[in-house]
Amino acid sequence: MAIYTRTGDKGETSVIGGRVGKDDVRVEAYGTIDELNCFVGQARSLMEDERFADVREQLLEIQHELFDCGSDLAFVKLSENKYKVKSEMAVRLEGWIDVLQAENPVLERFILPGGSQLSSVLHVCRTVCRRAERRAVTLGRSADINPEAVIYLNRLSDYFFALARVANTRLEVADVEYVRSKKVFRNK
Repeated sequence: MAIYTRTGDKGETSVIGGRVGKDDVRVEAYGTIDELNCFVGQARSLMEDERFADVREQLLEIQHELFDCGSDLAFVKLSENKYKVKSEMAVRLEGWIDVLQAENPVLERFILPGGSQLSSVLHVCRTVCRRAERRAVTLGRSADINPEAVIYLNRLSDYFFALARVANTRLEVADVEYVRSKKVFRNK
């Protein structure tokens, strides 16, 4: 089976329910989610250590959900009951975030992406996720989309922040504090 179709050679691509330019805001939104999924796969590949077995499984689930999210955004017309991204997915992420945050040291200042290689890749996931969220918001201004997809992406970027810090914690590598920052987080 050939993976090339030649149907996109003139700058258009198929979406579910029609054809659009390859630079269409819809393609940009689900394409950024696809890019994010690649970085999530890279992060998973760096988690061979048993210390990461729990979150490695979470990331696999997230990869499937990112496909669902991209699928929801690829539909030109779709009834609400056909959407794959549901509110329960963001709620589940919140639970995972709470568990991860309990493992992290207290945060007083802004931190820079880095520390360990794994943490750095997870920060890339966080920032690409934020871009995917912005692209989905832009799409939502001109087309009907699943609002749960935007909420999911918002929560997912928080998850990646918490997980990037956990990666450093489990690898016994300190987060890199932004040295010009005053203490901005008030902890009780």
